[in-house]
Amino acid sequence: MMERYDHIVIGGGSSGCVAAARLVAGGARVLLLEAGHSHRHPLLDMPPGIFKMINGSKFMRYHRTVPQEHLDGRVHDIPQANVLGGGSSVNAQVYMRGRPSDYDAWHEALRGDNDYPGWRWTDVLPHFRGMEGNDRLHNELHGSDGPLLVSDPGHINEVSRWFIQSVQALGEPYNHDFNGPVQRGVGFYQFMNRRGRRSSAAYAFLAPLEGNPNLTLRLQARVRRVVIERGRAVGVVWQDAKGREHRAAADGEIVLAAGSLVTPQLLMLSGIGPAAQLQEMGIDCLIDHPGIGENLIDHPEVPIIAMANGKHGYFRQGVGWRMLLNGLQFKLLGTGPILSAGVEAGAFVNPIDRDDEPTIQAFCVPIVYLDRDTLTLVKDSYGVTVTTVVVKPKSRGHVRLRSADPDAMPLVSPNLLQHPEDARAMIEGQRFFLRAFQTSPMAERIASIAIPDPARLDDEAIMRHCRRFVKTNYHPAGTCRMGSAADPLAVLDSRLRVRGLGNLRVCDLSAMPDINAGNTNAPAMMLGSRCAEFVLQDAERRGASGGPADRFAVTAP
Repeated sequence: MMERYDHIVIGGGSSGCVAAARLVAGGARVLLLEAGHSHRHPLLDMPPGIFKMINGSKFMRYHRTVPQEHLDGRVHDIPQANVLGGGSSVNAQVYMRGRPSDYDAWHEALRGDNDYPGWRWTDVLPHFRGMEGNDRLHNELHGSDGPLLVSDPGHINEVSRWFIQSVQALGEPYNHDFNGPVQRGVGFYQFMNRRGRRSSAAYAFLAPLEGNPNLTLRLQARVRRVVIERGRAVGVVWQDAKGREHRAAADGEIVLAAGSLVTPQLLMLSGIGPAAQLQEMGIDCLIDHPGIGENLIDHPEVPIIAMANGKHGYFRQGVGWRMLLNGLQFKLLGTGPILSAGVEAGAFVNPIDRDDEPTIQAFCVPIVYLDRDTLTLVKDSYGVTVTTVVVKPKSRGHVRLRSADPDAMPLVSPNLLQHPEDARAMIEGQRFFLRAFQTSPMAERIASIAIPDPARLDDEAIMRHCRRFVKTNYHPAGTCRMGSAADPLAVLDSRLRVRGLGNLRVCDLSAMPDINAGNTNAPAMMLGSRCAEFVLQDAERRGASGGPADRFAVTAP
């Protein structure tokens, strides 16, 4: 017998967890389908544990880009979480929302719908604030009693402090709250953890619902397609870990939250997408949506790596006797490096126009961060890595079907740094933070700069460095974007509904019209919260099950 639910949520990542939890809190019976594994693992729980898994584990899937011609044919990875909680279970836990102008711009771009809910900063702030359980801040911008635990760094390395002081010496102000009134400056990030344990979307929003009969959670459940009948989404076909096929029906709505690379793939596999592409793959086109898979946006990052002249940073703190000592300190005293997420300090700057909004975000990591691109170039020793990130990139890429096989990963082309303005911003960002390495107190602790070559800092030399090392900042977005009715490439309306189709919404980062300035995990949760709010509101209008929004999403300032 086919199982029936009020609503089905596809994808148990950050946005899907919040959407499912809010729908259940509203009285609905919800099926949550997550393709990945359980989030309950000691290395996932502790703040720095993911660094043990980042280069390969069952909790990650790795999309390989198509060759990027503008990067001299490079192919690079875009990791995607394969675990309940999604990115919130495997990321560095930085709590960032972006800045008010991000959402005010969305609001202006989305005007025109008859049922327009508004996307101003004042419209989304109650969702951010209501979810937040901040252990330091409580004001009109921050909540202190929400389920998502937000904290200052549990442990701070001396390298992070030197970085902050050196950037201040370059004229940037100290910022005690990057989610406050002003984003510009240098300071310590806040993180989604507390006392050495990650606060993922799975822990914050789903764990309190364990045993609730209205929530049915299926792990290792890979959705094959959404079932469309007479212009409405009515159910899903999914496959379990043993390859058995199942079907589930929704009396209400289906919410798609599989991430910016898989959500467009699932829509296309279901017959919703660019007609020519679907026909080429032998898929019947039910709704011609040329915008699906377009507008791929990601934050590009490029590293600067310097070697230390002493035992500065976290070198080898996660191996051998140091790991045992750190573990013992944490168990006995609840202190030490295990409380650090690995990155503690950062900055938002505009090297071209100091008084304009920041163009570059930086992360200071007190290690020599090695990957396949830097492994043979940089010595594995004491040092520091600063990554520079373009926060409002203009480059756009796309996602395409590789084949009609749901198991085939999609073709992804992010086009990082393709736009000349992104390249210029990155060059100037690199120059600015290279100066920070050469400014006291960092300068006295640096033996040498490994990459880029400090003797070659002309535009072309820095750009060669950028082309060689640029990679994702793990924030793909925009591939099923919201837009006004007049926009032919808008996939969703302003209430996150797929245009031209009933009963189907998208609530992950693919819904973003443009990417926010900063880390994207908190905005993903906000999108999940707003989506559930819309579903419950519309169900209430129709007289169906579903009550008012629950407390954690809509607490007013």
